[in-house]
Amino acid sequence: MILYPAIDILDGKAVRLVRGDFDASTVYRDTPLDAARSWVEAGARFLHLVDLDGARDGEPKHLDALAAITQELDVPVQWGGGLRSPEAVREALRAGAERVILGTAAINDQDFLDSVLGSHRDRVMVSIDTRGGKVATKGWLETTSIDAPEAITRLQHRGVRRFVYTNADRDGLLQGPDLEEVRRIADAVRGRWIYSGGIGDVEHLRQLAALRLVNLGGVITGKALYENRLTIAEGQAALQQR
Repeated sequence: MILYPAIDILDGKAVRLVRGDFDASTVYRDTPLDAARSWVEAGARFLHLVDLDGARDGEPKHLDALAAITQELDVPVQWGGGLRSPEAVREALRAGAERVILGTAAINDQDFLDSVLGSHRDRVMVSIDTRGGKVATKGWLETTSIDAPEAITRLQHRGVRRFVYTNADRDGLLQGPDLEEVRRIADAVRGRWIYSGGIGDVEHLRQLAALRLVNLGGVITGKALYENRLTIAEGQAALQQR
């Protein structure tokens, strides 16, 4: 499994939210490039970037930050936030993203998803974000009536093979994952997936590794790294212990 340091971008700065609340943001770095450089220098093997302004507004707002990171740093980046048209996906890939993460549009627009999968299947992930066990969309501002395993099953029938799963109710709280929930998501996924939501220390990563889920390819964490609750090296070592 790979540890994915999270860089969330709001108003051009690297921030973290609490439970997706745009009014509860903490700025950790003045630029996303500053954050990315620090994680790569610490040994990060991959980066997870989310354009929060793009997720809220429905179109990418910070592709310049993506381009700056991929041009300066020799590390692959997965990028999401506001990718709701084929052109937006192409622009993100041109800016250097190794993978693109689709959210709202993958859930709501079958033609869009089919088009993007047809052109870029191996570089596409779909983000399944939940509140109260139900899928949340539009930057977590709206909640649907669909539960996560059902959404995953539907998307797999349409050809999706990679997922990011986030429990928004735990995001930013540092209280750890719900391990039973993690098992349920693993049972639903037939491809590969990455977990995100509530990682607070290295023990939480050890707990995930101990589940020995063969389709769980990595874990995303941000606040715990920014607040020095764990290091990149400690986190990666914990995930290797399975």
